[in-house]
Amino acid sequence: MGSYFNHASNFRIENVDIQSTTYNGTKSALERLEEHISTGAAFNSDERCDAPKCHPETRLAVQDETMSWITAGDTDAEPKRILWLTGPAGTGKTAIAGSVAETCSKAGLLVASFFFSSFSGSADRRSKRFIVPTLAYQLRKHQGLAAVGRGMLSTIEHDPAVFTARLKDQLEDLILKPFRQLHGQLDASSIPKVIIVDGIDECEGTNLLSRAMTEEEARAASERDHLEILDVLLQAASDPTFPFRIIAVSRPERHISTFFDSIAARAATLKIFLDETYDPDSDITLFLQSKFAEIRRRYHLPPSWPSEKDIRTLVSNASGQFIYATTVIRFVEDRTERPQAQLNCVLNLTSGAGITAPYKALDALYIHILKGCPDPTLTVKWIRLITSANRPEYAAHFWRLYLESTPGEMEYVLGCIASLIYLPDPEDRQAPLHLFHKSLQDFVGDDARCGELYRLDAHEFHKFVIERYFRILRAKGPPIPGPEPEREEFLNHFILLYGMRDRAPAIGLTLAFLPYDPEPQAHCDARWWVDWILDNRKFIGTNRSAWATTLLHTIHSTYCSRFRCLPGCKLWRKAIIEGCKSHGYKVPGPLQLLYLRLAKPWSPSYAGGIRRLFDARFFEGSAGDEHSTPPEPSRV
Repeated sequence: MGSYFNHASNFRIENVDIQSTTYNGTKSALERLEEHISTGAAFNSDERCDAPKCHPETRLAVQDETMSWITAGDTDAEPKRILWLTGPAGTGKTAIAGSVAETCSKAGLLVASFFFSSFSGSADRRSKRFIVPTLAYQLRKHQGLAAVGRGMLSTIEHDPAVFTARLKDQLEDLILKPFRQLHGQLDASSIPKVIIVDGIDECEGTNLLSRAMTEEEARAASERDHLEILDVLLQAASDPTFPFRIIAVSRPERHISTFFDSIAARAATLKIFLDETYDPDSDITLFLQSKFAEIRRRYHLPPSWPSEKDIRTLVSNASGQFIYATTVIRFVEDRTERPQAQLNCVLNLTSGAGITAPYKALDALYIHILKGCPDPTLTVKWIRLITSANRPEYAAHFWRLYLESTPGEMEYVLGCIASLIYLPDPEDRQAPLHLFHKSLQDFVGDDARCGELYRLDAHEFHKFVIERYFRILRAKGPPIPGPEPEREEFLNHFILLYGMRDRAPAIGLTLAFLPYDPEPQAHCDARWWVDWILDNRKFIGTNRSAWATTLLHTIHSTYCSRFRCLPGCKLWRKAIIEGCKSHGYKVPGPLQLLYLRLAKPWSPSYAGGIRRLFDARFFEGSAGDEHSTPPEPSRV
């Protein structure tokens, strides 16, 4: 066979990377490098063939902002080398990262990518050990970076154990040193611009022990590895010879947010938080319309299905989170039932075992996140109690005072789920906490869905509620003492916590829990609470006589029999009668009370007795009492 160079003369070969392989029984540097990479972590790997991508024409605002930063970020007033893309669980962070990676790859802008995954894929996508070698391997494949690749392989030849070093040392030896050696020699116009690292919070901790880790040890190890990865990214971005920008994608977990709040990271980082600023409702609407159109064509359904009202309902339920919309579409596309029936099932969902199927993916994500908490069961209890109170306007500080047994407990219990709940800074006494997605409330309230985390029946949950509620009654304020103005403000909210929406105080509602455990009543100073309410002028618009009457009979009617009152009922009845009498109110006599005790609770005669009490205006007569139409008594 003739040579291509026969009779050739006066020629020159440039930019050729010639590697020889000597089969002497030892591995080449490239082979050693290949042993330490995660082939499935690249954005275009076969392992990620079904990975989420942004639906066409959706998430354009955030994609445009990201691409603008990649291509023209140097012109910003304060250029940043790292972009942190973050947001609540299910907002489409990985889909956006995948779409940006695809766009950058086609434009020749993508240097390398690493997509962590704790849910799917190979084990090496869950470990920090593969990130630096994988990025190095992808980086060296670019034609304009061949010289850097030779430097990497030279390092491996001289130190085959480099892969066992700390990540910062791997980065220094494999990537940063070759760039420093070539500083000023690379053509910036011929090399790509950006590295993308997605799902940092999904990296599992390295077990350094000679035994299996406990849950607490595993959680600490994961946080340690997350921070090491972030340190490495910041180390690279801070090196003046490192020519690339870095996109870091993660949930806003507490330790990750703390890292990006540090002075060094803040100076180098642009943050994009996926919230309503990027108009997710319009994107979700477009996504649903497109997907339902595909389903209509597949099943030859009429163009009127689904209705615009159905689309609006689904968009509202999604609360800005694509995970809900995509889960709904997967469920509707399930061939076990007609699409119309599947969609109706979703639209008519309330609770119970039937809700598990369409929310399987969403539930799996919630369980995964909640399992990362120090005490998942306690976290679920807190969420369930807070959401069941239905007081979204209450400040997070109120719940801190209400639920904490020791200072800082709220951060311990809820700070671990920053991707599910917005928890204001402890110094902010006014901002409320809120769920990023309302399906979390449905999840924690349904034992069939979160049973893996929360195996307590209603009796045990009520015991938890009782303990937290009655300790406040016993302490006459928050269990952890604080300034008097703060205590007064807390009591004003506490007394209305389970009351009527017209600001009627409702201590009596606590007695609904008496059948579970009557003991907490014994140490409550019921008279102090009655006097405090009757003396409190903040309850404007409240007819105190109507409140006293309703409270008295709500207490008795909830669980007392006609012939025997529970101890708590006697305690509060005595306090209400004596308190109202001392404030100058006309109180019902023994015969009226006996009549109501003998009547079957909420029978026609009982209801008539209540009305006659109101008509007779018992508990009336105190100076300064606000007169308004007494509210109809409502059963607890």
